[in-house]
Amino acid sequence: MISILSFIVFAIFVLFYVNKMTNSLCIQKEIPEERQPKVFQTINVLITILLVSSYIEILFT
Repeated sequence: MISILSFIVFAIFVLFYVNKMTNSLCIQKEIPEERQPKVFQTINVLITILLVSSYIEILFT
């Protein structure tokens, strides 16, 4: 149970900082405002897939 909670806290931390870095990327590369939601959505989906697969790997090892 404690590993589940620690992984959820870790996942929230990772998603928060990835979004923060994505925002910096959008500002630095001057990505237009209308394309930014698609950039955030794509990166968030990919990071979520990475986190879920990492959790499944930890769960079954």
